[in-house]
Amino acid sequence: MASSDKPEIVERGHKEDHKEEHKDEEKNEDKGGFIDKVKDFIHDIGEKIEGAIGFGKPTAAVSGIHLPSINLHKAEIVVDVLISNPNPIPIPLIDINYLIDSDGRKLVSGLIPDAGTIHAHGSETVKIPALLIYDDIKSTYHDIKPGSIIPYRVKVDLIVDVPIFGRITLPLEKKGEIPVPYKPDVDVEKIRFEKFSFEETVANLHLKLENKNDFDLGLNKLDYEICLSDVNIGSAELTESTKIVKNGICKMKIPITFRPKEFGSALWDMIRGRGTRYSIKGNIDVDTPFGPMKLPINKEGGTTCLKKAEDDDDDDEACYSSFSILSKFNLRILLLE
Repeated sequence: MASSDKPEIVERGHKEDHKEEHKDEEKNEDKGGFIDKVKDFIHDIGEKIEGAIGFGKPTAAVSGIHLPSINLHKAEIVVDVLISNPNPIPIPLIDINYLIDSDGRKLVSGLIPDAGTIHAHGSETVKIPALLIYDDIKSTYHDIKPGSIIPYRVKVDLIVDVPIFGRITLPLEKKGEIPVPYKPDVDVEKIRFEKFSFEETVANLHLKLENKNDFDLGLNKLDYEICLSDVNIGSAELTESTKIVKNGICKMKIPITFRPKEFGSALWDMIRGRGTRYSIKGNIDVDTPFGPMKLPINKEGGTTCLKKAEDDDDDDEACYSSFSILSKFNLRILLLE
């Protein structure tokens, strides 16, 4: 048989395998293309739905910090956070974490769970209260002194649950300054008589108030109770407005009326011009750069001198003899009786 007459051997099985592979590839391509098309379709539909119904992430900002109450012992702080919800449904405010520190040192921190709900397509102000106890701060950080102003930073994490986005955290931060108040020092420099009798004596206390704070005090009101020689001579209120500059001194006159015959033997010390023991207690209402404050004034065991009304010399330490006071107020005859 001639070579040309030999039958051609065809590897059918091999060719059929290639055909099957080719068909599988075409099927995979068709399948992958279909899935990609479905994904694109879903993505497009999602974007259109999101755009149509307005789903989006909420925004938040610290809109203000207030000090509703501040005194020598504590400061109440309220942080206002404005939250805007662009979504067509309310979103829950799950947790609020807050921290107040000064130069990296924690002053106070806390957690407010289940803080409420932000209405759909609305903005609301959420108030975060915090309380600073000055004794805790001063006992922990000894370099923080009464009368000083310290920097602070408020850090807030708002945790909300938003449809589509899920649970997200909105971090916020705000810086400022807060005072550590110190009570003013009070002294009675002298007493000047306007009218003197055993039944009723009218005089002016020359009062010295020293502001030991690193900020000004706008004095609006003073209420006081004063004792001379351990005898309570009454109390009163003074509404004279004045300003006491930071680390400065303010001098003022306070009118008093008392009955010397109630002093007993202490009256003779007063008349003889000896130093008169006194104590004064009260409060002052002041305006500060950080808001209004009510600060106590307290002086015990002080000593002052009596001075005649028209003696306007500058010697605050001068005391007058029994003769000069008796002659001035014409008390010689009264005392003899």
